[in-house]
Amino acid sequence: MKSLKQLIRDNSKPLVIPGVYDAIGAKIAQKVGFEAMFQTGYGTSATLFGMPDYGFIGATETIENARRICSSVSVPVIVDSDTGYGNALSVWKLVNELQAAGAAGMFLEDQRWPKRCGHMAGKEVVETEEYVEKLQAAVDAKKSKDFIIVARTDARATRGLDEAIERAKLYKKIGADAVFVEAPRSIDEMKKIGKEINAPLVANMIEGGATPILSANELHRMGFKIILYPLSVLYANTFATLSILRELKKSGTTKRLSKEVVTFDQFNDIVELAKFRKMENRYKK
Repeated sequence: MKSLKQLIRDNSKPLVIPGVYDAIGAKIAQKVGFEAMFQTGYGTSATLFGMPDYGFIGATETIENARRICSSVSVPVIVDSDTGYGNALSVWKLVNELQAAGAAGMFLEDQRWPKRCGHMAGKEVVETEEYVEKLQAAVDAKKSKDFIIVARTDARATRGLDEAIERAKLYKKIGADAVFVEAPRSIDEMKKIGKEINAPLVANMIEGGATPILSANELHRMGFKIILYPLSVLYANTFATLSILRELKKSGTTKRLSKEVVTFDQFNDIVELAKFRKMENRYKK
């Protein structure tokens, strides 16, 4: 299995990464063949608390969720770590705990706390000097050269695209392994990011978000390496849940939608029931 750093350094193709927020979603992503995945803060906040990505989760929830997800799969997991939940020392501690949890990398953003989803209105960013302190602490806390730090800037929304690009360039110099200019609003802006920043770049594809949705190959030709679909699983699962619960409420049965759910045996295959039965039999006297 390739490390996340190896996957990012392979310039021959884009690295498409789905967002997950629990262990079962991570196991499914691995089963269908994804080489890496992203623990989404948006999805973590929604599924743990039923609340928006609005600064409600902290380091504890992020690390605990990372531990569950990372232990359930063998492919690299990169963790949405918001603003680092404090100052530079908080970030240093967070990076150490994420590595102990099995994470292969982190996203660290320059928003002012309380942060919010990058495609929501009302964002603010901290001054560059404050973020650089956190980023340097994250770099210093790396115990493995394979642990990836993605530096994210949300400055496009409040300071303009030019400042966002300059921040991204600086963050790369400080030691970020990849950079992420969040929420460009047009294809022209995306092309400018790809042209002006010499670093592995993230394209964030959110259905209904501010950034145009393009294919992985189109984005790769623009200069983007990591093609992130952070909310597709969450939105698809929400749609499916609404559909089956509405049917159950309306008709008192789910029979009409029987072909739109996995079977009992299919689900047991995903959670590896056969493996645990074999283990159980091994330990029986």
